[in-house]
Amino acid sequence: MNDRPSTDQRALLQRALLTIDRLEAKLAEERAARREPIAIVGMGCRFPGGADTPEAFWELVREGRDAVTEVPKERWDVDAIFDPDPDAIGKTYTRWGAFIDDFNWFDPTFFGITRREARSIDPQQRLLLETTWEALEYGGIAPSSLAGSRGGVFVGVTGHDFSLIGAEALSHLKADAYGASGGAHSIASGRISYLLGLHGPNFALDTACSSSMVAIHCGVRALREGDADLVLAGGVTMTLSASGSIVTSRARMMSFDGRCKTFDAAADGYVRGEGCAMLAMKRLSDAERDGDRIVAVIRGTAINQDGRSTGMTAPNGRAQTAVLRAALDDAGLTPRDVNYIEAHGTGTSLGDPIELNALGEAYGDRPADEPLHVASVKTNIGHTEGAAGIAGVIKTAMAMRAREIAPHLNLETPNPLIPWDSLPVEVPLALTPWQAPAEGRLRAGVSSFGFSGTNAHLVMEEAPEPAVEADEADRPGREHTLLALSGRAREAVDAMAGRLAAHMEAHPEIGVGAVAAELGLGRSHLNQRLALPVNGRADALAKLQAAARGETPEGAARDNVRGGEAPATVFLFTGQGSQYAGMARELYDGEPVFRAALDRCAAALEGKLPRPLLPVVFGETSEDAALLDDTTYTQPALFAVEWSLAELWKSWGVVPAAAMGHSVGEYVAACVAGVFSLEDGLALIAERARLMGSLPRDG
Repeated sequence: MNDRPSTDQRALLQRALLTIDRLEAKLAEERAARREPIAIVGMGCRFPGGADTPEAFWELVREGRDAVTEVPKERWDVDAIFDPDPDAIGKTYTRWGAFIDDFNWFDPTFFGITRREARSIDPQQRLLLETTWEALEYGGIAPSSLAGSRGGVFVGVTGHDFSLIGAEALSHLKADAYGASGGAHSIASGRISYLLGLHGPNFALDTACSSSMVAIHCGVRALREGDADLVLAGGVTMTLSASGSIVTSRARMMSFDGRCKTFDAAADGYVRGEGCAMLAMKRLSDAERDGDRIVAVIRGTAINQDGRSTGMTAPNGRAQTAVLRAALDDAGLTPRDVNYIEAHGTGTSLGDPIELNALGEAYGDRPADEPLHVASVKTNIGHTEGAAGIAGVIKTAMAMRAREIAPHLNLETPNPLIPWDSLPVEVPLALTPWQAPAEGRLRAGVSSFGFSGTNAHLVMEEAPEPAVEADEADRPGREHTLLALSGRAREAVDAMAGRLAAHMEAHPEIGVGAVAAELGLGRSHLNQRLALPVNGRADALAKLQAAARGETPEGAARDNVRGGEAPATVFLFTGQGSQYAGMARELYDGEPVFRAALDRCAAALEGKLPRPLLPVVFGETSEDAALLDDTTYTQPALFAVEWSLAELWKSWGVVPAAAMGHSVGEYVAACVAGVFSLEDGLALIAERARLMGSLPRDG
């Protein structure tokens, strides 16, 4: 009997093996997607000490400044409720806090909100709107470009001060229609999606001090699972009343001297701080595809719960160790790959030893000469509660860019309960150069633990090296560059011109073309507009400075678009008769987008025309120039040039609401509108031109 499989059986086995290979490849792809690094492409923040940009925040921590102050008079009367006796009922034993400047300044009309409604909106919601807008512009993402997209929003928000103040000041008989939405945590996140027109997942969450880090974790998961293509994640806390200080004083959580003394023997609690910050995040592959400026990369995240510990609000060392290891595993890294930790570090005699011991358990597998640097931003700005985790993330991202570790403050006598000799950790007390391990990259862990018991940890990595491109303003044929500034009011536009001029002066490495691209593509164009045609850097600075003084420089134009939106743009494509030898040559030489588009057309027409397209378009010989008036070549050439020009306009952010055309232009319009693909359109027009060219001529 023949035991060899029949031909049919062999075919079945081959198909089965192919199916297994496909399934294994798909499984590997899905596993890779679940661990895909996430790029931070934008950041916006408000932190104490005037830190209203990521750069200002970094300068504050880099310089080792302490932003804690006595409670400002406009917040509450600290003298009326202060009592050094920690057991005094209805009193607080601390006079200190870290506060945001000018928190109550808000321009509702910028966000399409009436002044009447704005009065009933929690300042936390207002700050989230502002920092979200700034995070997008920081990343060169025009907020108006996101309408209808699958953008996700995840916000950690913990404070209720505004609602409590409102309840005390107004009876239910005086409540208005905006009270419910103005103070609801759900609206804190929902209002962002409403403003931007986002349709991805959206929710606010409260896990106490770990809220903003849990929000980032949820955003990372949403991107990896494909639930969103862009995520906005962050957190906010505002201390608007004294009630929080009184409650935390009763629990003996607050520092008596107004200093967060993390890891110090004198650690006796934290200082309450304020903060608001948002990140804009994308999958790393998408960010690189889109040419985004990447600030840092999130490699892994994890969250867990303390469960039953020694007390409801007491930390659990085993749970902390577990979440640290889970984040490392999610990142696919080993402990030695990470050389800095931004600690939770609240500054308590109980919590600090537990946290450092957990770090030793999770990250201790390292040589003695490669210590783990550990610090906490709470020593600079206090404990910002709902925004604490994201404060550590932004600090770490900026430290990676600077390749420096900021000093840890208020550490004079190391806590004797911490086994310093056996732990491979080092606390930087001065600004320290941050060096990557041999053949490695800068990597860090950031922790945030909630007194609710919810712990979060993420592992970050420095951004990949950006691609170096020539400045658009320096390309051949480019004499002038357009700087497009806009705002809701003329004064805002002029102020923006002044800030931009100062920024360009402080950063001479930034080219005019890069500035123009950022203004044109990375900003929403609002109703008050100023267009500045500039010729080089010196001209740009002079005209920006003139605009900052309220002037309209020579050659510039101002406009106020009614309703705040530009009229719809329509592309009209011409027909045969507009061609000439050498058309679009300067665009081809000076604009990479146009060149790539026209090259694609030429490649698609190979074999469909007797001669190559580009020599005919550019009239490289007298014979080529003559062929451009032959219908066989004229119509494909016009189609290619017009379609390439449309691609160039779209790359500049000019996207048509409709497209029209005459003769061959009708086909270009249909292609731009998505009726058929470029390749199908070129094949169609080449055949049409061939048939038309074969018709007998009159006479």
